[in-house]
Amino acid sequence: MMTGNSMTNKQITIDVISDVVCPWCFLGRQRLKAALEMLPDLNIEVRWRPFQLDPTIPAGGKERKRYLVEKLGSQSRVNEVHDQLIAIGKEEGIEFDFDAIEVAPNTLDAHRLIRWAGEVSAEVQDRVVGELFSLYFEQGEDIGSHEILVEAAEDAGMEYTIIETLLEGDTDSENVRSEIAVAGQMGVTGVPCFILDQKYAVMGAQSAEAMADAIRQISEGYEPGLSEDR
Repeated sequence: MMTGNSMTNKQITIDVISDVVCPWCFLGRQRLKAALEMLPDLNIEVRWRPFQLDPTIPAGGKERKRYLVEKLGSQSRVNEVHDQLIAIGKEEGIEFDFDAIEVAPNTLDAHRLIRWAGEVSAEVQDRVVGELFSLYFEQGEDIGSHEILVEAAEDAGMEYTIIETLLEGDTDSENVRSEIAVAGQMGVTGVPCFILDQKYAVMGAQSAEAMADAIRQISEGYEPGLSEDR
């Protein structure tokens, strides 16, 4: 996700610390995308950084419905959260289908794929992130599955045979874990978190207007003022 035709030579970076099983991160991506469309004159590069909401989930994942009840305390609370997210999602063009999701996956391999996509380009990385969000939240696919990850890579234009080979080993697993550890050292305990120009942390899925305003302020040399919106 990058805008061109800049009226300034200065590039603004946005590092998005995110987990692909976080619905608020999906909403945050949609709102950031809308914010960038409001800023066609700025040169902005978006880079996706890893975070794991629950790194203790085994490689094969957990049964999601039971897992969420254990986390939130009751099925009624789960339903309440889902209903809220479905309503918000519709406003952002997201069709959450929580009933279709059977597995709560470990997202380490998904983050490895996102890292490799970033080595291709920012645009390819963003496409992979978008594919993974949609596969999980709108189609109910298990994004811990190597088969699904390869599908996402291929749909985003990556060389899928290389991805198949890389996923079979541990390539970049420690690098991803190290990045997650750095996020924790920075004080990141929840996602999404947007690091604007490597200086300013914005927590939560801000509205497109608020995010665009913050980015504009940075481009003009001011410190952005934002409150958490989640």
